[in-house]
Amino acid sequence: MAIANIKCLVLAMLMATIILISGNHQVSAQCQASIPSLASQCLSSVKRFGPKIPPSAECCAVVKGVDIPCVCKLVTRIIEFIISMEKVVYVGRSCGLTIQPGTICGSKSANSV
Repeated sequence: MAIANIKCLVLAMLMATIILISGNHQVSAQCQASIPSLASQCLSSVKRFGPKIPPSAECCAVVKGVDIPCVCKLVTRIIEFIISMEKVVYVGRSCGLTIQPGTICGSKSANSV
């Protein structure tokens, strides 16, 4: 029963994140279009609480097609409460992305995670 409640809470937080991101009209449609795919394929690897989990092949396929600077502009403190920026960098690098030191995503720099 507790696991079902946790899954519902995570789903509700995910939906709230998608709604918050979708409300940012300054971001290109292509960038916004990648958010649901990222959330559905990569959430288990980047959620703030829990162990570090290697990304799936499906997650990496989505990550490789994302405009990282565009998506990073969408990261707010609320989103940082749901996802771990350290895990985001880990997933990106595990998927073969080069994330330069000093890259800013939300309130974090790749140097600080």
